[in-house]
Amino acid sequence: MQNIDNFQTWEEVKTEWEKDPGFVRERKKLEPRYRAIFALIGARLNKKWSQTKLAQMAGTQQSAIARVESGNANPTIDFLGRLASAMNSQLVIQIR
Repeated sequence: MQNIDNFQTWEEVKTEWEKDPGFVRERKKLEPRYRAIFALIGARLNKKWSQTKLAQMAGTQQSAIARVESGNANPTIDFLGRLASAMNSQLVIQIR
């Protein structure tokens, strides 16, 4: 049995990982994707919709929504626009 004192907190692990330039580079590369995913999930949950309901409203399959929300798909801008439209929302893309 392991001693709980040997475990690191999330903050300790994150601080250690942030010292690795390769980790930081990959995290920054993936950040836009995960911001989009979090925005999509947040909008869907604010409407109290299931993935199935969003899929029905957008004319797609629940599995397509699940793939996008899990990060296992790279959706097109058109597809994200369809999802936003189905939720009576706008897709806004900013380049800073």
